[in-house]
Parts: sequence; structure tokens; C-alpha cells
Amino acid sequence: MARKVDSSKKYSPKLGKKELDLLTCLSNALAVSGDEQEVREIVYEELKEFKDFMHTDAMGNVLVTREGTGPDRVRVMIAAHMDEVGMMLTKEDGDGLFEFVVIGGVDPRQLVGKPVIIGRKHIPGVIGAKAIHLTTKEEREQVLKVNSLRIDIGLGGSRLVEIGDRATFATNLAVLGPSLRGKALDDRLGVFNLIQLLKNAPDNIDLLAAFTVQEELGLRGARVAAYHFNPDIGIAMDSTPANDMPHFDGEVNSTHNTKLDGGPAIYLMDGATIGDRRLVKWLTETAEAEKIPWQYRQPGKGGTDAGAIHKTRAGVPSVSVSVPQRYLHSPAGMVRIDDELNTLKLMHAALSRLDRSTLNPQENK
Repeated sequence: MARKVDSSKKYSPKLGKKELDLLTCLSNALAVSGDEQEVREIVYEELKEFKDFMHTDAMGNVLVTREGTGPDRVRVMIAAHMDEVGMMLTKEDGDGLFEFVVIGGVDPRQLVGKPVIIGRKHIPGVIGAKAIHLTTKEEREQVLKVNSLRIDIGLGGSRLVEIGDRATFATNLAVLGPSLRGKALDDRLGVFNLIQLLKNAPDNIDLLAAFTVQEELGLRGARVAAYHFNPDIGIAMDSTPANDMPHFDGEVNSTHNTKLDGGPAIYLMDGATIGDRRLVKWLTETAEAEKIPWQYRQPGKGGTDAGAIHKTRAGVPSVSVSVPQRYLHSPAGMVRIDDELNTLKLMHAALSRLDRSTLNPQENK
């Protein structure tokens, strides 16, 4: 099913200063859906060596092709989305107060009192609501609706921002022991990993890298990118919720879909895709052979760019691989560094083993 890898050429990813600096820039960037420019600029800067094989399409996806060597190479599209959930300014109320709407899956309970940055100049602000001293008991028992909140950037702020500007949480990436804490790790981890794979791609495949836009609004960029590339297989690299917190009643939580310290999460099924069983087998067999920790991402809601890729043209066998993360779509997510590095290690090892036999139609019966 898969060819052997020369053990002397195994890829051992690390998170040194250079890599951490890149991931910090990616996480701290403001790139709410529909305005992914800051991350797009980082991608272009990091991949200057591929400038002749890289372009931005009409949607804003950054598409990069790295051709391998040898005959009958598998064309592998890997997608990682550049956008993040956040907010958009919609109306000025005066005195530096702005109405806003949320973009993507943002829980209104996460918003009150949070510091934010607005626009490409990262103008600071705060999401304001009535202070507890001024609220009634009934008010405190209700979840505030978005239309009752305002982003406050202070007097004179009107000249610093514009209606339509995006806003996101003002959280800077930090290393907390064995963990990373930051905003937009969904999916700046995938963007980081795809950059590393391009720089270290095995020669037995054609790697078709898609840094996609508007994933959080319905996998929009990936559909366009997959139509352009017309790949043999599609892979979405993302981050997925880790439902591994203890139950409040003291019982052991046995219902996690993924958990921290479990390694990369290989999808069986989500709300948008059923993972191609040949690709699931290829990934799990690689993980076992290379002694890389891994886990199944149990079936559930949500979806990745694979949900758009697999329905493109005549169909594309697809699968998703994600880094488990606590507190997705909040001001601060948390991942384990080892899970991140093992995800990158698994992807490189699996690509190095890939050939046409992996897609044997008999394996999918």
C-alpha cells in the first residue's frame, strides 16, 4: 500500500526560535474572514523561494505548486485556512462606540469585556457592556445579545477606523510550559504546518498547497482552490475541539472527541465529510509504523476544507488531520506543542510513503 521511507531522511520538526517567531506572527495577525491580507503577506514572505510557482486567485486564496520528481506522481492538495472568526464594525453610535456583527462561529458569552484590535492598524478597543454594579439580578442571568454590545475605541476613535473593518481578540501567543496559548490557532497552526511542508516536501509527490480564505463562513475558498488544482487527493490540515475537560459532577469524561496529548486527530467523519477509508488507513498505518501518537477525531459536528474539496469536479478522495485544541473560537485557545509537532511529523511521513497503490479502488470497497 505504501512505499518504505529512507530512515536517514526522516523529517524531525522542531519549534525553535525561528519557528516560534513565525507562529507568533501568524497567531497575532488580524485576518477575520474576508480580510485575510495580513496572513497572506506572511505566507508570501515565508515562501519567497516559490514565488514563480505561487499566485493569489480571485477569491484571495494563495496557491503554491511544488512539483516532485519521478513518474506518475500523486497530486496532493493540502488546504489550511488563513481566516479566523471575529467581528465587523457596522455602525457608529458616536463617542468612539461602534455596533458590530460576528463573523463565523463566535459564542456571545465570550465577548463581554474582551480587549480587541480593529483594522489593519490594530487599533485597540474593548467590547463594552453595562457594569455589574448597574445591572439587575434578572439582567445578570441572561446572555447578552450581540446587538446590545458595542466596541469602544474611545473618543476620537472614529477617525481611526472605518465601517466594515474587521476586529479580533487582542491575545498574543504565549508558551505556557508544554502548551501554546493564543488566538486563531484555528487555523494558523495549519498555515504554519503547510509552510513547513512546502519547505521540506518529499520528492515523490506533487504538493499543491492552498492557503484558503473564508473557511469559517462555509469552506468557500477551498472549493475554488480545488477546482483550480484538480488534485488526486485532498487533505485539510486544521485544528479541532478537544472535549477533554473533566465533568463538573466529578465523573471521568469518557465522551471526548479528541484530547490534548493524544497526538494528531485523524477524521473518520464530521458534519461535512466522511474521510476516505483508504486515506484514513494510510495515515493510521503510517503513524503506527513511525511510532507517532495519534487519535481518531470521533464523528461529530463541524467541518473542514475537506468538505468542499471532496465534492469538486468529479470528486476528490479527502481526509482531515487536525491538532486538538481547547477553547476554539474564543479569545484564547490552548494546544500541546507535542501534538502540533507530531501532526507535522505524521503528515511528512505519510506523504513520503504515498504512491498510486494507496488509491487502489479495491481498498475502498
